[in-house]
Amino acid sequence: MESTYYEFGTAAERWDRARLFFDTKEYGTAARILEGLVAEVPEQTATRLLLARAYYHSARLGKAETELRAVLERDPVEHYARMMLGRTLERQGRAEEGAPHLRMAAAMSGDFPEAGSSRA
Repeated sequence: MESTYYEFGTAAERWDRARLFFDTKEYGTAARILEGLVAEVPEQTATRLLLARAYYHSARLGKAETELRAVLERDPVEHYARMMLGRTLERQGRAEEGAPHLRMAAAMSGDFPEAGSSRA
């Protein structure tokens, strides 16, 4: 694949550029930049989370799931990643598999929106 101008520069410049593309809903371009950053610094949670969000919003749900599971492998109490994984699984038609992640995320954040419902 051919490189483009937005894939060059320091890690900080590319991070800023990726965030700009993400904010303007250019999720594919943001993902392309973030993929390079994740390859360079795989332990960076924020980069992986933004990459997962870019994948999610561009309907690349399998890739989003992979990134979210990588975040949770390193940090099992990252409640935002847990919530996103639950939503990603739901969006893939795997609501039963996603439900425990959503419940855990709610418990971790102290947010119990369905406390009175009968949903399991």
